[in-house]
Amino acid sequence: IHLEGGRQIVICKDDLEGQVKIPGPPTNVHASETSKTYVVLSWDPPVPRGREPLVYYIEKSMVGSGSWQRVNTQIAVRSPRYAIFDLTEGKPYLFRVISANKYGVSEPSEPTPPIEVKESIAISSAPGQILSSRNTKTSVVVQWDKPKHGSDLFGYYIDSCIVGTNCWEPCNHRPYKNTRFVVHELTTGQKYIFRVKAVNAVGFSEDSQESEPITVQAALTKPSFPCGITLLNCDGHSMTLGWKLPRFSGGSEISGYFIDKHEAGESMWEEVNVSNIKKRIFTIENLHEGSSYEFRIYAANLAGIGQPSDPSDFLKCEAWKMPEPGPAYDLTFCEVRATSLVILWKAPVYNGSSPITGYYVDYSEKGSEEWVAVNQKATNHRYLKVTGLEEGKTYVFRVRAVNAAGVGKASEASEPVLIEARPGTKEISSGVDEEGNIFLSFECHEMSDISQFAWCKSYEEISDFTRVDVETVGEVSKLYLKDPDKEDLGTYSVSVTDTDGISSSFVLEEKGRKSSLVNKVSNRYRTIPLKTELSYEIFERGQVRFWLQAERLSSASNYRFVVNDREVTNSESHRIKCDFSTSTIEMLMANFTIESEGTYTVQICDGKAKNQSSLVLIGDAFKTALAEAEFQRKEYLRKQGPHFVEYLYWYVTEECNVMLVCKVANTKKETIFKLYKDNVQLEGEERPDLQTGICQFLISEFSKKDQGVYKATLTDDRGQDVSTLELSGKVFEDIILEISRISGSSASELKVHCTPEGIRLQCFMKYYVEEMKIFWYHKESKISSSEKMRVGGSAEMVWLQICEPTDKDKGKYTIEIFDAKQSYKRNIDLSGQAYDEAYAEFQRLKQAAFAEKNRGKVIGGLPDVVTIMEGKTLSLTCTVFGDPTPEITWYKNDKELELNDHYVVTMEQGKYASLTIKGVSSEDSGRYGINVRNKHGGETVDITVSVYKYGEEVPVAKPAQA
Repeated sequence: IHLEGGRQIVICKDDLEGQVKIPGPPTNVHASETSKTYVVLSWDPPVPRGREPLVYYIEKSMVGSGSWQRVNTQIAVRSPRYAIFDLTEGKPYLFRVISANKYGVSEPSEPTPPIEVKESIAISSAPGQILSSRNTKTSVVVQWDKPKHGSDLFGYYIDSCIVGTNCWEPCNHRPYKNTRFVVHELTTGQKYIFRVKAVNAVGFSEDSQESEPITVQAALTKPSFPCGITLLNCDGHSMTLGWKLPRFSGGSEISGYFIDKHEAGESMWEEVNVSNIKKRIFTIENLHEGSSYEFRIYAANLAGIGQPSDPSDFLKCEAWKMPEPGPAYDLTFCEVRATSLVILWKAPVYNGSSPITGYYVDYSEKGSEEWVAVNQKATNHRYLKVTGLEEGKTYVFRVRAVNAAGVGKASEASEPVLIEARPGTKEISSGVDEEGNIFLSFECHEMSDISQFAWCKSYEEISDFTRVDVETVGEVSKLYLKDPDKEDLGTYSVSVTDTDGISSSFVLEEKGRKSSLVNKVSNRYRTIPLKTELSYEIFERGQVRFWLQAERLSSASNYRFVVNDREVTNSESHRIKCDFSTSTIEMLMANFTIESEGTYTVQICDGKAKNQSSLVLIGDAFKTALAEAEFQRKEYLRKQGPHFVEYLYWYVTEECNVMLVCKVANTKKETIFKLYKDNVQLEGEERPDLQTGICQFLISEFSKKDQGVYKATLTDDRGQDVSTLELSGKVFEDIILEISRISGSSASELKVHCTPEGIRLQCFMKYYVEEMKIFWYHKESKISSSEKMRVGGSAEMVWLQICEPTDKDKGKYTIEIFDAKQSYKRNIDLSGQAYDEAYAEFQRLKQAAFAEKNRGKVIGGLPDVVTIMEGKTLSLTCTVFGDPTPEITWYKNDKELELNDHYVVTMEQGKYASLTIKGVSSEDSGRYGINVRNKHGGETVDITVSVYKYGEEVPVAKPAQA
C-alpha cells in the first residue's frame, strides 16, 4: 500500500509456519568512505530478514536525473558493505539498497543524502620507527618517521613510561607538528620508553612501536671552560699555575688541558703545551723575569676541546722570597646542606721559610667585602666543616695557610655557593648484611655514564683496602668494614663524580661502632659482644697485663687463655682472673721475655653465646712491647737508688738567662751531683741542695759558645743515674726564640744616636744575641746589611747604622723581632725635623772626627823622663803627624826655647822632630815640651830632664805633669 510522501505499508502473509519469507529493505545506508573515483557504502541488515540466504542489490542515481541504475548486475552482494567505482569526480550521487532472497525482492531502502565523489579523510596509520637520544640531565630527544598513510594531520602526541611500571604519561597536551620533540622534566638516571600517535580530523591513529629504553643523562658535548686560574709559585724564570675543574664535563671524563700565554705588550697569544696536561697544576718555563703575563686554559674530552677560559689577570714573573706560605688552591665543596657545608682544598706549592702548620678559613656573603673567620685556631687538616650559615644565602670562601713566619697569602675566592638542601638529598646509611658484614651504603639516582663513587676517610680518598672493601652495583655503592676496630673510627664520606655535588658523610664513633653495629652482629649470631678487644698494658716492673672487657658476663661464664695454640692455666707466672662486676678478664704475666712472642687468644663461653679475641704480638709489634717491658724493669731498678725524677730541661728567665734544671729523688747526704759540658765538669756558684729535690745551673749571656752536650750525674753507694741534654740544633733554636720573646716584649722604642759615620737607630732590650731573628724595614721594604746600612748590636742593644745619610734615607723605620709564635715591632719616623736635627748632629760629629783625625799630634818616640850625666849630648826625637804638616815649637819650663849652638832643632821628612842639647850641664835640667799644631788643632807633650855630675848617685826623676 503506497501512501503519500513515498511511505509504504507492507502487508506480509505468513506461511504455514508463521515466518516472513520476503526480507524488508536495508536501513541506515551511508557512505563510510569516499575518494575521487569510488564510494564505499555501508548499511544495516533488514528487519525482518526473511528467509536465508540474503543478498543485496545497489542502485545509484545522479542528482537531478530522476533515474536509478543498478550497480551490481552480475554479482550479488552478501555483506552489508560495498565499494562503487567508475563514478564521475565532483558529481553528487544518491544511493539505495534492495535486499532479496529466493522468495522475492524487498522494497528499496531510503536513498542516501547526496554524496559528492571526492577524496575522503581517513584515520592515519601509526607513525614509523621511533628513536630516543640523550639531551640533558632531565630531558631526552624523541624522533620518529611520518605515518605511511595519513593526510591532513593536526600533529602528534608523545607518551613516556618508566621501564617496568607500564604507566604511560602524556608529554604534550596539544598536537605537535614536527617529528622531533624534546621531552623535559624527566628523572635523572631513570630508564624511559616512548611511543607516538598521529591525529587528524577523523581521530587518533594507533600507537607507534615503543622506543628502545634510554637512561636520562646529559648528552656528550665539549666541556665548559676551566676557571679560577691562580699563581701558586714563581722563581723568576717560571710560574706554577693551578686552576679549577670545568663546571660541566660534557658527559665524558676530562682528558687533559691546554694553556696559552700572552706577554704584556705583545699582540699574539702563544701555545704553552702541545700534548695535553693531565693534572690541574702546571709549571710554565722559560719566562722573562720582570715581565707580566696573562694565561687562558682549555679543557678537552672525547667530544673535543672546549672554549677557552677568561684570561687571568696579568701576573708578574718575579721570584717569591716572602717567609710566609703561598696561597692554597683548588677549593671544592661537598655536603651542602641547609645551614652547613664541607670545604676542601689543596696545600700551597710555595711553603715559605718553614713548613706549613695549619690553615684558616674565611667566608663572605656574595656582594659583601667583609670576611668572617670560620676558625679562630688554625686547623691542621685540609678540610673543614662550616656550620651556622643561613639557608638561602650565597657565600664565597677563601683559605689562608700559616707557618712559623705568619699567615700567608689568601687563596683566590671560591665560586659562590648557595646554601640549601637539595630536594631528595640522601645520606649514608649503615647496616649489617645476611653474613654479618658491617657496611655503609649510599644511593644516587643522578649518575651519568662516567660517574663513579669516591669513598674517603677523613676526606682523603681510600687507597688502602686492607681494612675495607667497596662494592658498587648500579646506583648503590657499599663500603664494607672487614674487621671493625678503633683504628676504623672516624669520618667516612662519599661523593659521586660528574654530578652536581652529590655527597654525604658518616661519623663512625666509638659509641656507634660498639652499640649499634657490633650489637646487630652479636644479636644475630649469638655472639658475646665485647666492649674492648684483647689488649695489653705494661706495669712498672715490666709485668704485662693482657685483658679484655665484654658488654656483660654472667657468673656461669667460662673462659681460657691460649698462647701459641697452648692453653695457659693460672699460676705464679701467669695470674688469670675475671671480675664479673665489670665483665673484665685478665692475665698478668710476670716475666715477659724474648720467648713470649706469639698469638694470645681469650675464648669465652656464656651459655650458648660464644666469642673470642686474639692479639698478635709478632715482629715489630712484639719488639715494641718487649722494649717497653724491659724499659719499665730498668726504670724500676733505676729508682732503687738516687735517680732523676725529671731529666735535664731548660727555661729562660725574665733576665734572659738560660736555666738548666733537673729534679732528683731518693738521695742522701753522701749523694754527689755533678754537671758536665762536653765531658768537662762545670762548677756553679753554689753546690745544689739535693734535699730540695731540685738542681739548677745558670748560663748567663747565652750564645753559640754555650752549645754542647750537658750531662748531669747522681752517684752514691747504691748506684748512679745520668741525664743528658744537647743544647744544639732544634733545642738551641728554641732557646733563641724564647729569648726573643722576652727581649722582644721588653724592647724600647727606637731612638736616634748620631755618630761620625752617620745616623744610628738604637733599640734597647734585656738581651741581644746575633742569632735572634730580627728584621729591619724602611718604608715597608726589608733592609739587608750592607756598607750603606749596617746592622749590629751589643748585649743590651741592637742598632741600624745609616752611613752617610741622604734624603732618600728619610721615612719610617721599623724593627721586627720574631719569637716562635708572634713578632714585636718598634718604629720611628725619621723625616722632617727629626731627620734635620739628626743630620745636623751627624755633620757636626763628622767634622769633629775629621779634625781629631788630622790635627797635629805626637804619635811616638819621646820618653816621660830622661836622666843624663853632665858633658853628654842629649837628643830628644819623636814622630809627629798632622794634615796639613804641623808646626813644631819646643819649650823649656813653659817658655819657648831659644835656639843656638847649644839647642839645635831639626825636622826630617816632615814627621821626625828632634831637639839636640850639646854638652849638657846642670842648668839644662828641667821640664821640656814639644807643641805640635796645625789648623785642626794640636797638643803639647812634656819630658822631664835630670842632669847629674860624674860620680854622683843617679837621681830619681819624676815625670812632669802633662
